Amino acid sequence: MSRGVADIAPARLALLNGGSVASATLTEGLAIDFAQLLAAAVPAIGAARLDRMHEHAAAGITRRMALAAQLLLEANADLALLQAHASDTVRGWVCFAIAAQAGLTLPQRLAAMRPLADDGHFGVREWAWLALRPHLAESLDEAIALLAPWTADPSERLRRFACEALRPRGVWCAHIGRLKEQPQLALPVLHALRADPAVYVQDSVANWLNDAAKSQPDWVRSLCAQWLQDSANAATQRICKRAQRSLA
Repeated sequence: MSRGVADIAPARLALLNGGSVASATLTEGLAIDFAQLLAAAVPAIGAARLDRMHEHAAAGITRRMALAAQLLLEANADLALLQAHASDTVRGWVCFAIAAQAGLTLPQRLAAMRPLADDGHFGVREWAWLALRPHLAESLDEAIALLAPWTADPSERLRRFACEALRPRGVWCAHIGRLKEQPQLALPVLHALRADPAVYVQDSVANWLNDAAKSQPDWVRSLCAQWLQDSANAATQRICKRAQRSLA
């Protein structure tokens, strides 16, 4: 397993840049040359668009993901085809393309994103919520109502998406101010997951509450106390312990 970008074997990097394999680690994903991958995935993308990607090679990965998506939309690329691409990065571009498409309602965006939120690759699942998060934050009340049913889905990946996408602070993303100040707004999602059997989901709920504890510590303490009183099963105990890890 490679430890840093410089440790990735040239042959392995060539496969990643050519889009024939998925990245095994975050480091591999960060090492990919987006222009090379774009040319391999969409041969008709055009030299001018590849030049634009080259010009942004030093930009942060989230900005480059968004740019790649914009270039795909400009080129009228077949998003359905790319959604099944072997490269997790290409499938991540589709996440951002769904978020960037004009004229879609939030329910339509969520429906389009659903298979990517349930993708087998960890990276695609992260890009799915990161790409859609600005739309969710913009229409927060509607987003919570739409995501609440996802908490009952058989897929732990979709249950986790419902929580992770709405974290008050999150990682690699802008904060959601209303949830920092009024975390109770998200109770339709959080309460449904308070005893989720999947560790993947438990960690997301705990991290959500840990985010909230930084601005509303008393609310988090009270909620955890209520959950433990109502049902002190192992899953809830684990969530509440991790949720309060930053509290004195």
